[in-house]
Amino acid sequence: MIHKPVPVDATLANSLLIGSGIFWTITYLLILRRGAKDKMYGMPLAALCANLAWEFIFAFVFPHPYPQRIINYIWLTFDLGIMAQYLSYGLREFPENLPKPFFYVKFLIGLLFSALLITYISIEFEEFIGYYAAFGQNLLMSVLFISMLFRRNSLGGQSAYIALFKMLGTILASIIFYLYFPKSYLLLLLFLAIFIYDLIYLFLLTFRLKKEGIRPWQHW
Repeated sequence: MIHKPVPVDATLANSLLIGSGIFWTITYLLILRRGAKDKMYGMPLAALCANLAWEFIFAFVFPHPYPQRIINYIWLTFDLGIMAQYLSYGLREFPENLPKPFFYVKFLIGLLFSALLITYISIEFEEFIGYYAAFGQNLLMSVLFISMLFRRNSLGGQSAYIALFKMLGTILASIIFYLYFPKSYLLLLLFLAIFIYDLIYLFLLTFRLKKEGIRPWQHW
């Protein structure tokens, strides 16, 4: 059952959208900054592919209304920068026993699959705002950031500020869509799951920073 949105004050909705957009834009800028300093990409591959596909689709294929469309343009621009860092630095973490061209093939396949999946979710459910895909891939991202921390066993490409602003941006977006869809238990589950995983990631990251003798809020 696809829930229909209930009326929400336009000023409140736009304020929350812009606030979420600002927090996520800061997140992307911090990922780019940390990646440039550490010479490591700061967003897991699956999350990067999903983000690039979502932003392109809802900026150009099924364009959102304003102000979200402008936010999508900005996010896509910064995600292209994060993509460049992944393609530049990602080979260092790629298994040496595999052919290097497969590194790029894996990225292209991930990007193509993400684009098709998001497009067909929109068509199948006649949902052209992309909120199901957005919160689904947001949950994926929250889990993958934790996985990246353990897999690397280092703080490379990561900071407590990235974790914090990602969480704040998602909280505002969650509030918007809870107001629009208060009876959607699926969305509510996604909101809560993302928040819990984001808190876990922030806790693990700050714990690791303190363990290495680094003040979490001076490492950005």
